[in-house]
Amino acid sequence: MPNFVSTASDSLGGTAGSAGLVQKGYDKAVEFQLRAEPALRAVVDKRPADVTNPGQVIVLQRYVDLTADTTPLDETVDPDAALMSTPTSVTITLREYGKSVTKTRALKNFSFKDIDPDVANIIAQHQLDTLEAVTMNTLKSGTNVIYAGATATSTATITAAATLSTANISKAVAKLRGNKAKGKRGNLFWVGIHPEVSHDLMLEAGSAGWLVPNAYGTDQSRIWAGEVGQYKGAFFVESPRLYNATDGAASARVYRTIVAGAQAVAEAVAEEPHTELGPTTDSLNRFRKIGWYGILGQAVYRNEALYRIESGSSIA
Repeated sequence: MPNFVSTASDSLGGTAGSAGLVQKGYDKAVEFQLRAEPALRAVVDKRPADVTNPGQVIVLQRYVDLTADTTPLDETVDPDAALMSTPTSVTITLREYGKSVTKTRALKNFSFKDIDPDVANIIAQHQLDTLEAVTMNTLKSGTNVIYAGATATSTATITAAATLSTANISKAVAKLRGNKAKGKRGNLFWVGIHPEVSHDLMLEAGSAGWLVPNAYGTDQSRIWAGEVGQYKGAFFVESPRLYNATDGAASARVYRTIVAGAQAVAEAVAEEPHTELGPTTDSLNRFRKIGWYGILGQAVYRNEALYRIESGSSIA
């Protein structure tokens, strides 16, 4: 009886009387790269309500309240009328954003699968990633900053040991409330946090940290889920989209945690981002273009409703 036990040197090359019949097989279900969920553009909640005319630059204005008067009125004296203060303004410059790719006729004819849906998917993902990056750049441009750690006074002095603490979150929330900022969900502020930063927050030692009340409280579900949840006057959204770079001390990675209230960021849109199918203009109709396009701009609208906490991470 023939011996069919395989050895390390065996090879099914398709040459034993049937040359070329055994070939490589390819899975036609081509996977996409790992992708982060959208989390940042949803923070934008202020938009122009009644624009006078189209323009590349849109100016939003806010009234200045009158100063409180604690001096009582005199019964026989007519008080002087006050002049209204000049409104403060925020300028938003609109920019064009977009991307297109070219699909060739040869690729359509030679590909082992229909790539049209996948190309559309990749274009849609690029649109999402671009808009999230634009929003992140706006969020981190606020001027209110808290530096984590005992000694850090700037981005360049942040070390990996300068991890985010409960006290940092409490300080940011207190500052926002002191600025009369409104919450994003009731009286809760929005916190965007990188997973490598929330790791340190949830493992913070001591009774004042996140872990103890969740471990010994009546509900441990957040521990099992690994979610920060609602904490210290804020609700937390974890995302790898939160900006981080090796710009700390000795090239330490510095993470930006964002704490935001209502109307922290404003957005003006002239043309909402959307899919575009480009025309076929070559002489043999071989090139087909698909892309996305939009015109919009963002700016910090209420700086008093926006804080940034810069920290390191123990697992950076």
